[in-house]
Amino acid sequence: MDKKTSLHDIHVALGGRMESFAGYIMPIKYSSVKEEHNAVRNNVGVFDLSHMGEFRVKGPDAGRFLDFILTNDSDVPPGKAFYSTMCYPDGGIVDDLIVYHIGTNEYLMVVNASNIEKDWAWVNSHTAGYSIELTNESDETALVAIQGPDAQKVAAKLTDADLDEIDYYAHVMGTFAGKIALIARTGYTGEDGFEIYIKSEDAPDVWAAVMEAGDEFGIKPVGLGARDTLRLEVGYVLYGSDIDHTTTPIEAKLGWVVKLKTDKDFIGREVMSRQKRDKPARYIVGLKVTGKGFPRHGAELYDGDRKVGIVTSGSLAPALGHGVCLAIVERGFHKSGTDLEAEVRGRRVPVSTVKLPFYKDGSRK
Repeated sequence: MDKKTSLHDIHVALGGRMESFAGYIMPIKYSSVKEEHNAVRNNVGVFDLSHMGEFRVKGPDAGRFLDFILTNDSDVPPGKAFYSTMCYPDGGIVDDLIVYHIGTNEYLMVVNASNIEKDWAWVNSHTAGYSIELTNESDETALVAIQGPDAQKVAAKLTDADLDEIDYYAHVMGTFAGKIALIARTGYTGEDGFEIYIKSEDAPDVWAAVMEAGDEFGIKPVGLGARDTLRLEVGYVLYGSDIDHTTTPIEAKLGWVVKLKTDKDFIGREVMSRQKRDKPARYIVGLKVTGKGFPRHGAELYDGDRKVGIVTSGSLAPALGHGVCLAIVERGFHKSGTDLEAEVRGRRVPVSTVKLPFYKDGSRK
């Protein structure tokens, strides 16, 4: 049985097209994906992301524990956040996630909705020898995201926190629309914005306040359809489409979150160290569609008669006016400017590898 977020009835009242996603009934769109996408690119949009998972890690060994199960380094100051992958011993990705350093010996892990149960089992299976307390707060936590060039103008009307002092990938605890909240300058759109973590029961009041505060800026509710096109335009990978247990961070060009230069012994280090040295046999790349058509997930890529890869995500990029894809291709075909063909319904569509991100004019600070 799919779960409902505490904002479900509001989405229905707004005319949201509700569908099953990652074990939840979520709004895919309210008007059109293009309209909602452009609202975030040009003004501001609000998202319900309450389906995401939240694990709290507390205790004297919290940082040491995270350094073992994650590829990135937990040694960021309190009030900061970091992006990381969490891997199996063979280097395959368990999940990609954001971790907020709340305070001394306390962190909040935010994991993908589709991976909550798997991730919870994984982190709990590695606690031996660590003095920590793990709490799964997913069901009690709601997440409302405000994203777009006008996001700060909207958020500033609802909090006394000095938003100018919150850098990208930083956060504060404070009040937001009268509710206790973690206010983070993070997001998945390439635009400036804030992710507001609150108690589930507080979400309807916060959503209503955001919509009212954003009215003068043309705020739009945004569904998961536009969230996907927004992240794709800026080249952010999606777990389950672009990366999964068969993909390593090195193959996904996420080597910057794999801290091989440190001496910490994290899960999967040996495999990633070898891949870094010897180069992997394949890479994730960005593709600009130069012909007519939109290759989707699963479309095969060819160099002449030779199959050299597969599209992992593909869509029209509303802000650019042409199709874009993420794909995994053999080494040697991953360099920018490589011309390939994607097979779409029995015909070949020309594509060309380009440097990410596709969209470079976002307001992200």
